[in-house]
Amino acid sequence: MKLSRQFVAVGASALTVGAALVAPQLSGSQPADRPAATGATTTSSPASAERRDDFVVVGHRGASGYRPEHTLASYELAARMGADFVEPDLVTTKDHVLVTRHEPEIGGTTDVAAHPEFASRKKTKTLDGVAVTGWFTEDFTLKELKTLRATERIPAVRQHNTVFNGRYQIPTLQEVIDLTKRLSRELNRPIGIYPETKHPTYFQQQGLALEPELVKVLNRNGLNRAGAKVYVQSFEVANLKALDKQLRVPLVQLTSSSGAPYDFVVAGDKRTYADVVSARGLQEVATYADGVGPAKDQVIPVDATGKLGTPTALVRDAHRAGLVVHPYTFRVENSFLPVNFRSSAVAADSGDLFGEIAAYRKAGIDGLFSDNADIAVAAAAESR
Repeated sequence: MKLSRQFVAVGASALTVGAALVAPQLSGSQPADRPAATGATTTSSPASAERRDDFVVVGHRGASGYRPEHTLASYELAARMGADFVEPDLVTTKDHVLVTRHEPEIGGTTDVAAHPEFASRKKTKTLDGVAVTGWFTEDFTLKELKTLRATERIPAVRQHNTVFNGRYQIPTLQEVIDLTKRLSRELNRPIGIYPETKHPTYFQQQGLALEPELVKVLNRNGLNRAGAKVYVQSFEVANLKALDKQLRVPLVQLTSSSGAPYDFVVAGDKRTYADVVSARGLQEVATYADGVGPAKDQVIPVDATGKLGTPTALVRDAHRAGLVVHPYTFRVENSFLPVNFRSSAVAADSGDLFGEIAAYRKAGIDGLFSDNADIAVAAAAESR
C-alpha cells in the first residue's frame, strides 16, 4: 500500500497555463489499488513536456497571497496560475457537511462578528489543549454558514486582499471538487485536490469525525481510486493510519518544527514531531503514508542571524524511506522569508521568493505549498 518516491503531477507557468495531461502509471511492484508514483506520462504537445517535470506545486489555501483564503475565488486563481493542486482545509458544520476553513474558529476569517443573530454563538472551547474564544463551524448549519462572507485573515500584511472582503461564501468540499472538475476541462489539464483533515481528534470527540465524510465525498466523486489526482494530509497520525485502510490515494504526514501530534498527546505517547521526522520515524511513516509535509525550517533551518542555514537530513531520510517531501509554506512577503531573502525591513513588501524556492529545490524537495502559486510555478519552470 505504498507509493514510490515520486507522484506524477503537472507543472505550468502562470503565463502558460497550458494543455498537459498526466496519467500516473502502475509499476509492477505496486499493488493494483494504489497509484504508482513513477512511470511514463502522456502530454498533449512537445511544448507541454518541456514545461513540466514531476515537481508538485500546491496552491496553499488556494492563491491566498491574492484572495481571501479558502474561497472558490482563491482556489480558481491558484489553478489558473498553474498550480497542480489546490488545498482545502476541512472542518465540519453542525449538520456534518465538510467545509473549507483553516480552523473551526471563524471569527478571524469571516464577518460572523457583524451578524447580531449569531452573537450568542460566541464561545470559548479547548482546541487541541488550548482555550480558543470565537465562533466555531460545528455550531452552525451549512445554511447558516452560507449567510457569512469570507474576510482576509492577515490584513496588516495583505491589505490588498481586503478589497475582496465580504464577496465570497465559505465553500463546501463538494463545491471545491466541482470547481476543479470544471477547471480541469477548461484548462485541459488535471487540477488536483490536497485536502487536510483539521484537528481530527477535536472533531472525533464531538461526534463529528471528519474522516467518514471525507471518504464518502471522495467515493461519490470517483476520486477514491488509483491515479486520482488527490493527496490527503493530516498533522495527526491515527487518522492517517485508519484512512490508509480506506483510501486508494496517497497520504501525507504533516509535521511541525515544534510540538507533537495531538493524538499522541491524548494517548500519552511522548513522541514529538522531531521524532516523527527522524530517520527511524520516517521509516514508520512509510508504513501508512506516501509522503511527509514538514514545516520548511525542518528541511532548511534558519541560523542565529535569521538567514537560511544548512539543510537537515530530512529529505535524504524521507527519500530513503520512499516518501515524497512537500514542505510548507512559501510566501513572498518579507515577514515570511529568511533574512537573506528579504527586500527591505517592511514586513508586507515582497522579497526574493524565487531565491528561497531555488534553495529548497537544491535540497531535493519534491514539491511545496505556496500562497503565491504563480511564483512557485515560474520558479519550478526556471529550475528545469
